[in-house]
Amino acid sequence: MITKTIFPGKYVQGRGAVRLLGQELSTMGARAIVICDPFVMENALDRLQAALAGTVEAEFEKFGGECSDEEIDRLADLAKRKAVSSIAGIGGGKTLDTAKAVAHELSVPVAVVPTLASTDAPCSALSVIYTREGAFKRYLFLPRNPDLVLVDTDFVVQAPVRFLVSGMGDALATWFEAESCQKNYAPNMTGQVGSRTGYALARLCYDTLLEYGPAAKSSCEAKSITPALEHVVEANTLLSGLGFESGGLAAAHAIHNGLTVLEETHAFWHGEKVAVGTLASLFLTDKPKDVIDEAYGFCAAVGLPTTLADIGLGETGDDDLRRVAEQACAEGETIHNEPAPVTPEDVVFALKCMDREGRRRKELAAAA
Repeated sequence: MITKTIFPGKYVQGRGAVRLLGQELSTMGARAIVICDPFVMENALDRLQAALAGTVEAEFEKFGGECSDEEIDRLADLAKRKAVSSIAGIGGGKTLDTAKAVAHELSVPVAVVPTLASTDAPCSALSVIYTREGAFKRYLFLPRNPDLVLVDTDFVVQAPVRFLVSGMGDALATWFEAESCQKNYAPNMTGQVGSRTGYALARLCYDTLLEYGPAAKSSCEAKSITPALEHVVEANTLLSGLGFESGGLAAAHAIHNGLTVLEETHAFWHGEKVAVGTLASLFLTDKPKDVIDEAYGFCAAVGLPTTLADIGLGETGDDDLRRVAEQACAEGETIHNEPAPVTPEDVVFALKCMDREGRRRKELAAAA
């Protein structure tokens, strides 16, 4: 059996890490385009210019707002005219995905600098492409992961705490999905079976969240960088990224995808819906009570959803849940990586069980 594991070229994290960006970019060549989201451009440009001074010739360009083919083409044309040797993206997920796509277009190295710890996308060999109006268009699977992922926790801690918590929701799924793939010899994102290394990193992601998640949330609320915050940022970004790409996806993300068919969920973030998918998956996969207690307890402790009402579906009936379930079980969805066959009926039952259990726990907590 062949296994496959993929990684970003280099991962750098810590307070003030952006000071190393120029040094790191200089190893990729002498000239770079730095794509910045508007908030970064307006609030951190001086800091970035200082970080790159004397290292590379850098031109800063404001991101247009959507990771669209048109924006990728615009930036790629600019980069070609400037004959750059590397691309850097600084900001949120769409900025980073655009930078990855532009670098792919030019066949040059790419550095990504996430300013949030809200998803595990920065480390991945994937860009999500949208229309200019913001509607999903397609996935762009890239031949390699970013050459550099640099996370300055000074940026992360200044963002609203909901971003960090949402990242924990995304990361919570990592081990449960990787475990299902491991049991079923299901493929990871490379199309091959994962390695022991990939599965072990997925487990470390889960253990890190359980141990440090609540303290990291408190740190972020206090705008304070602590070891707990650093550990959870690493879990949300690196460990979850490695775990999902090299371990594989299963029910939790498929149920997330199903939930997106209901407009009521659109105000809620990716990781928040993934957390609901994860809790529902515990009933699909017949997890023991202690595991269910652990997962619900963690979600309650950090403020992740534990009921359908928490993601706007408090009045949702069976017909809508059936729509969610059918999308989650569509041909090619990752729910079919679970060890046992899963039907739409199974998903409806699991969502109902997840919701009932969450409501029961909330009632007990309120009465205590």
